[in-house]
Amino acid sequence: MAVRGVRGATVVHEDQPEFIYMATRELILAILEQNPGMQTEDIASVLFTVTEDLASAYPARAARQVGWDSVPLMCAREIPVSGSLQRCIRIMLHWNTDTPQSDVRHVYLGAAASLRPDISKADV
Repeated sequence: MAVRGVRGATVVHEDQPEFIYMATRELILAILEQNPGMQTEDIASVLFTVTEDLASAYPARAARQVGWDSVPLMCAREIPVSGSLQRCIRIMLHWNTDTPQSDVRHVYLGAAASLRPDISKADV
């Protein structure tokens, strides 16, 4: 069984815990929906990053709220590149799966779709 990387991102309107948790839960649920067969026990680990303008909450807490109690989670800061997308939460999920990398679906919601228009789906 291989480990596959699943990427995604979303943005929040302001730096408030409830917005960070809501957006992160929405992103996680969209990743699960786009990758049928993904089970919590098959997730090796998850790295969340946030832009420097988000400091009121850890996105990992939202993962705990959706039941990822035994998944190793970590949060970090994005590199503050001038002109980059603001109030952005990114995810890199490591999934133990036999699914080929070409069949893995990455999820970029709302304004974050501009980060990867080549793989963003309009219907997500």
